[in-house]
Amino acid sequence: MKRRFFLQGISALTLSSILAGCKQARALSVQVLKGSVPVQMVSKFRQQSDGQVVDFVPQRQLNDLFQLLQKWKSQPDNSGSPQTDLVMIGDYWLNSAIQQQLIQPLNPKLWSQWSKLPSRWRNIVQRNLQGQYDAKGKIWAAPYRSGTTVIIYRLDKFKALGWTPQDWSDLWRPELRDRISLPNQAREVIGLTLKKLGYSYNTSDLSQVKDLESQLRKLHQNVKLYDSNSYLKPLILGDTWLAVGWSTDISPEVQYQNGLAAVVPESGTALWLDLWVKPAGVKASAQATLADNWIDFCWLPQIATQLSLLTDTTSPIILGMNPEKLPQALRENALLFPKESILKNSDFLQPLSPASLKQYQQLWEKIRLGK
Repeated sequence: MKRRFFLQGISALTLSSILAGCKQARALSVQVLKGSVPVQMVSKFRQQSDGQVVDFVPQRQLNDLFQLLQKWKSQPDNSGSPQTDLVMIGDYWLNSAIQQQLIQPLNPKLWSQWSKLPSRWRNIVQRNLQGQYDAKGKIWAAPYRSGTTVIIYRLDKFKALGWTPQDWSDLWRPELRDRISLPNQAREVIGLTLKKLGYSYNTSDLSQVKDLESQLRKLHQNVKLYDSNSYLKPLILGDTWLAVGWSTDISPEVQYQNGLAAVVPESGTALWLDLWVKPAGVKASAQATLADNWIDFCWLPQIATQLSLLTDTTSPIILGMNPEKLPQALRENALLFPKESILKNSDFLQPLSPASLKQYQQLWEKIRLGK
């Protein structure tokens, strides 16, 4: 999954903390996805940290962050501990990070805001040693922010049609033939088709899903292109009328400037979640560290609200808050604050077995190649 964010200043802040580190020992180092942490949050946390050196180091992609964990595990430094206290990874990598022993469990008792997270967001990071969901498992990560797969469409084209997309089933309408762009990803395209048919994105045996292949073939007839990165450009130019993409790419400003609208499908969608994890080589502590303070800081209502509005993502903590206490701009933004019924029907993409992945890939190639 490619996520794009536009944030100015984090590189300068990182440089300043490195320079400060020449005079003062580093107290906290965090590896993050570029653009995922607003400068305002960084500045406020530093102010509250009594002048301790806090270093946020941006990486271009989530995969780069996961590879850092693997590198530290295979090539530890002389002290046996990486020079980073926290790393951001996507929820999809959590299973592998646990299995490969790249990270260590966290202690939620050190976080004052933990119990305010909705239970689903706490349960997703509670795993056994195999990385599987387990109500008796340990807490391996701290949820930071999330987003969804959405339908984005041109207002002018659909005004002429007399209807607007509301759910995945609308993508099969005949008037959209050769007018749609979909992600170039088997899990997303097969997943939304499964959702249309009443199944989960994580269905493990596709052979048990009646009409799946025929539905994918019908959808393929409406697709003009498959693109996971630059799908907004043809939509803005009018080459396509509808695109399936990610909520982080379609801020209110982008919608307004280009005559676009976006909707989270009523029957549910794919969810993604960015997490804070602690590398395996970091020394454990029974007392709250500055890393624990940062995790808890991100869940403070005011900070979580700021995070959501500045990065066009959703801090999970706000989903458990009284909507009336949220700013109108957040409360009335259906992408940042989806209906509870939609979230209930939505799925986090879970790792599949090699046999299941082979099924998905074979079906994907069959549809794309028109076999």
